[in-house]
Amino acid sequence: MGGTGKSPHIEYLIRLLSEDYKVATLSRGYKRKTKGFILADDQTTAKEIGDEPFQFKSKFENIQVAVDEKRVRGISKIQEQIPEVDAILLDDAFQHRYVKPGLSILLTDFHNLYSQDYLVPTGSLREFRSGADRADIIVITKSAKVLSPITRNRVKDELKSQNYQKLYFSYIEHGVFTPIPGIDFIPIKNKKYYSILLFAGIANSYPLEFYLKNLCIEIEILKFPDHHHYKKKDITRIVDTFDRILSHNKIIITTEKDAMRLLHPELIKILKHYPVCYVPIEIKFHKEDKIKFNNQIISYVKENTRNE
Repeated sequence: MGGTGKSPHIEYLIRLLSEDYKVATLSRGYKRKTKGFILADDQTTAKEIGDEPFQFKSKFENIQVAVDEKRVRGISKIQEQIPEVDAILLDDAFQHRYVKPGLSILLTDFHNLYSQDYLVPTGSLREFRSGADRADIIVITKSAKVLSPITRNRVKDELKSQNYQKLYFSYIEHGVFTPIPGIDFIPIKNKKYYSILLFAGIANSYPLEFYLKNLCIEIEILKFPDHHHYKKKDITRIVDTFDRILSHNKIIITTEKDAMRLLHPELIKILKHYPVCYVPIEIKFHKEDKIKFNNQIISYVKENTRNE
């Protein structure tokens, strides 16, 4: 139901492919305020296409970003409007059975493997575990930066993947505190804070929580629903909570995805004089996996693009 790290892995694929190929992303645009097909441009907002597609558009100038709740129509529109496109990356489409992707990648959280999970509402799976057999690649996400052969083999045995499936392990690399555009605050590099107020509206914030605990003495957490559209009352709650923290050496932290939903003049006005930053993340593959994964992706695109 979310939280395995789909968006940052899409960004990894964008970085891998976009220098040599014309890349487009296609998402449903979860919780957007619009319907139908939209091809994003420089004036498009997060409310129109959703926070994740807006993040793709904001970070990568050389790709096309589209949303459509009907993926088949979305693919056709992309091919019609951008005939030179080489690869379409479908974000969160494993259960969208009207589309048969050429290469299907399934992500599973190292700390919550699908083999140990259950269908909703008991667990967080959208379909039976056997559906994993459709994947060409399985990526075990959010693993530790140092991974022993014993741990790798234990996870592989646990998943019981098929012979035709390739398994890879990835982990999260956290970036430096980055100020939100419009905020009058510049963080000091490598500064250690006494108190951090973390607020997030994502499915799983535990990797960021764990990372931040090493950068402060105490951490307070405000959780919002996944893909939450922030309103003035939410921002007021955040700043009131921050003001009640007694320490003077304090900062407000959120995720990059949440930051995309804060870029509204009404919200920025309230936060403008507060120390608010987000933590960008980037996906890394373990050394023994990176070359093999990259080669498999690039080989597939090279062999199957219409423009080769």
